[in-house]
Amino acid sequence: MSGTWIDVVLDLVICLSLLIGTFFILSGSIGILRFPDVYARLHAATKSSTLGVAGIMIGAFFYLYAEYDIVSGKLLLAIVFALLTAPVSGHMIARAAYRSGVPLWEKSVKDDYYAEVQHKRQKQKQ
Repeated sequence: MSGTWIDVVLDLVICLSLLIGTFFILSGSIGILRFPDVYARLHAATKSSTLGVAGIMIGAFFYLYAEYDIVSGKLLLAIVFALLTAPVSGHMIARAAYRSGVPLWEKSVKDDYYAEVQHKRQKQKQ
């Protein structure tokens, strides 16, 4: 009976991480549908998917450990890979969209990247 409280704690960690991951994925899906422009939608897609997938994989990692006494290095590598690649790909897609002329939302207040792009275009023309 000495391991029962550990099992309860592990079950709580598994449930919480799965719920948190599901919450982030659901909120990202709603953000993709509700946000006004490509850049905000991309932000919702990349940030929420990164956190959601990481939460679900953490839950799967603890589940494998609790049920089968397996420490899965593949899940840990997948978490690291997701945390590294999703923000970088989101940044590159947003940068390509901006440079190809996809407009910002008409109620956007400030465009800090405009001066940088114009400066680089002027350097390329010279």
